Amino acid sequence: MRFEIIVSLFATMLISAVLTPFVRRLSFWVGAVDQPNARRVNKVPMPTMGGLAIFIAFNVALLLLLRDQMPQGDLLLGLSWQVWGLFIGECIIVTTGIIDDIFELKPRQKMLGILLAAVEVYFVAKVQLTTLTIPFFGTVQLGLWGLPITLLWIAAITNAINLLDGLDGLATGVSIIALFTTGFTGMFFLPSTNIYVVIMIFTLVAAEIGFLPYNFFPARIYLGDTGALFIGFMISVFSLSGLKNATFISVLIPVMILGVPITDTLYAMLRRMLNREPISHADKRHLHHRLMQMGLTHRQTVLVIYGISLIFSFIALLYPISTLWGSVLLTVGILIGIELFVEAIGLVGENRTPLLNGIRKIVSSNTSKSDSIHLKEEQDETGITQSRLARHRKSNKKGHDS
Repeated sequence: MRFEIIVSLFATMLISAVLTPFVRRLSFWVGAVDQPNARRVNKVPMPTMGGLAIFIAFNVALLLLLRDQMPQGDLLLGLSWQVWGLFIGECIIVTTGIIDDIFELKPRQKMLGILLAAVEVYFVAKVQLTTLTIPFFGTVQLGLWGLPITLLWIAAITNAINLLDGLDGLATGVSIIALFTTGFTGMFFLPSTNIYVVIMIFTLVAAEIGFLPYNFFPARIYLGDTGALFIGFMISVFSLSGLKNATFISVLIPVMILGVPITDTLYAMLRRMLNREPISHADKRHLHHRLMQMGLTHRQTVLVIYGISLIFSFIALLYPISTLWGSVLLTVGILIGIELFVEAIGLVGENRTPLLNGIRKIVSSNTSKSDSIHLKEEQDETGITQSRLARHRKSNKKGHDS
């Protein structure tokens, strides 16, 4: 990586760190504040909208410091429609987040903003999923299905990061791990990823690192929906940049990297459906809530989830060097491991443990059979011993009589 890029990344961290205190004051001024309630973990009013500092630092770096590394064109600053199209999408998603942090939008209104940004980057920035290569079936041209699949991907990843933002520094730290792994795999394992996309990924990582000291426990400012939606949106866009012609492996890698938010989101949806609650219904039974209810402190919970995210990232790095069947077996093993972990902590419900119950039945059944066989052997052995003792006594009695 060239020296000027490294210097620009350090500058991005500094810009983010310097901007954050000003954004904190701005949050109080405009009323972007989380008040304590039964669903939140903060005990005092906490300024949100912290993601605005990340957004500004990220774009100052890309549009000014790293302009020469971006696709060139005839538009403002000599940049292409691809860059400006992505910037417009970012502005839409950040505006949605700012409005939500101040006025608290309804879920449908928030989703409308996400889909609007997704449609914009699809048509203007050309962030599209066009083909999918399926093992044993070959390459499938998505055609008209490319638009709904792309929108679904962007909306799902964006909401997954947003749902994860429940503790100090949680979404920021997990997304830093996920983005760094994405950039690393894009640079070394996915040749279809353009180098400017990798630079953008590491620039966003730098902006988040500058913000993290203010956001880690005890936090002085939250990401808010401004930051969570923006980071989730950018992660989905970056992953699609390497998935334009998707393969089985290239799809699995970002899914595995984002294992923590995706798992939490999928099981939250399942939990609410089983409880006959609306999908958008908020509760305190997410991954971080369950870990805290099990006795972990706020800081410990965040660090444990960081560790889980690192495990997912390391597993994701195994896919590019695995065979097809190796990847399949690895995926099956991970799914079983996730289900066991989810059931162990009661993420869906304390009484909803089908896999653990099945394992207990198998173990209990085998143990019972083993115990019964062992008991029968002991009884047979006892019978033989008693028979020998009886014969011995009888023999001794005959000898005594004689």
